[in-house]
Amino acid sequence: MRIGLLTEGGYPYVGGDAGLWCDRLVRGLGQHEFDVYALSRTERQEDQGWVRLPPQVGRVRTAPLWAAHDDGVVYGRRTRRRFAEAYGELLAAVCGEPRAAGAEAPGDPEDSVGAEADRFASALYGLAELARDEGGLAGALRSETAMRVLERACRAPGAPRTARTARVPDLLTVAAHIERTLRPLSLDWYEDDALGSADLCHAAAGGAAALPGLLARHFLGVPLLVTEYGVQLRAHYLAAATLEEAPAVRALLAAFHGRLATEVYRAAAIVTPGNTHARRWQERCGADRAKLRTVHPGMEAARFADVGEGVRGSRCADPGALVWVGRVEPSKDLISLLHAFAEVRRAEPDTRLRIVGAPAEDPEAATYLTHCKALAAQLFPDEAEGVHAVGDNPVSFEEIGGPEIPSLADAYACGALVVLSSVVEGFPVSLVEAMFCGRATVSTDVGAVVEVIGGTGLVVPPRNPRALAEACVALLRDPERRERLGAAARARALELFTVEQNITAFHGIYLEIVSHSPVRRVVVDDEGEPLPFGVPAEAHVPGRWTVTRFMTERRPRRAEGAPVRATVPPPASAAVFAGEGA
Repeated sequence: MRIGLLTEGGYPYVGGDAGLWCDRLVRGLGQHEFDVYALSRTERQEDQGWVRLPPQVGRVRTAPLWAAHDDGVVYGRRTRRRFAEAYGELLAAVCGEPRAAGAEAPGDPEDSVGAEADRFASALYGLAELARDEGGLAGALRSETAMRVLERACRAPGAPRTARTARVPDLLTVAAHIERTLRPLSLDWYEDDALGSADLCHAAAGGAAALPGLLARHFLGVPLLVTEYGVQLRAHYLAAATLEEAPAVRALLAAFHGRLATEVYRAAAIVTPGNTHARRWQERCGADRAKLRTVHPGMEAARFADVGEGVRGSRCADPGALVWVGRVEPSKDLISLLHAFAEVRRAEPDTRLRIVGAPAEDPEAATYLTHCKALAAQLFPDEAEGVHAVGDNPVSFEEIGGPEIPSLADAYACGALVVLSSVVEGFPVSLVEAMFCGRATVSTDVGAVVEVIGGTGLVVPPRNPRALAEACVALLRDPERRERLGAAARARALELFTVEQNITAFHGIYLEIVSHSPVRRVVVDDEGEPLPFGVPAEAHVPGRWTVTRFMTERRPRRAEGAPVRATVPPPASAAVFAGEGA
């Protein structure tokens, strides 16, 4: 089958989010063809180029989210009125503005929520149809008309109090953000020779990445699969909390992204969260529980095999060392870890802490690392000199690639106990890597930690240095327990979190979605004859499995050595079956 893989700021860019997961998925499903539709976030990301693509990637189409291009489209009076009506309905649904006089207002609060979701979806697709008819929305979304519509929605009776306090600068910020998010509506991807040729759209994230999938479903009937390893709405909330924006801006954008997330979950055939924590977020946003399939991220276990199986572990492990591995940033709460380690040292004076972090790439991370080093020097004043080196100093700050830690596996092998001290975490990658290495762990109860650990490590409350210290001391004093927990953790990781299980799960989901989707396309050879044996048995089942409308695609002769693509000619009795059981 042909998969339209939809990404935002990810694959196939070298510096993209979740690029490694997408690459493993595409390479692991070599029996399928992939067309990649990528939205880039920054000019720097585009300049860095793409990763090396496997042969099953047929084509790549990209569009920037970081630059607003003038589409040159000038709306007439009637078209401007049409835009104002659709955009006004969308913003009214965001603001919770009451419907016009005479419109039915459901009495049940749940019905009201559903009605507002339908209102948002109807307006969104109305804007998409306008963009398709007129050639784009970019200019309209940045126009004075759009600003007037936004201000009217914020000032309307029934709008939230925070929205009514929005000033002109706030409205400009909100309008710019909505325009950026809705840029995919103006793309030319929604034709038969683009997303219309896909059997399935797979969005590697929610939000803007899933918008092309929504429109492919709306215009072309292509089913949509949405995968979220980090819930986009949650990420937006966390990012908004760190920005110095007015309350009106935060409230309006939160409502907008909430409505968009609800529509993405409603339209998707299946939604695959990466863990139960993400699944709960999706259910709270309106995702149908019957559509949810938890698929844990797949990670490469082979590079940790030597440590996990004891080939290098017995030589490298320091029974008196705690190890922390990850990106140094405030959400990892190394401050609490250092305070906890001070208590560990009072109970076990020979213990050392090795903080192994990736090189700081942004000023905030560099500043936080400097602060952590200063705190370490303050907590251990007698040993402050040379605190950055490995030796007799109780705390060391190291990077992978040096003589002591040449690889990531060696980072986990250099200590007896791995610690995770985060206050915010999605899927804890470093924790799974430690489990592959057969290491006992002490972690804070955030994100998907409890789900990942599953009883094979100790879990303590976040921001509680004393609890973290007590758990570390308990395992440091009991090597047999550490060994039992490490062996159980490795067995669990190999069962649930490998690349192979991830690929197998998505292969089955692809088949499930396509088998329940209507036959939309007829593929014929260069002589116009349908290719034989291309109709799945499910295409003959009455009801929603078949449709009367077919799209014909002429297939050229396959070049020698080229991969064979599965095809779907129409059943002879398609029109008959389409009318039965409806």
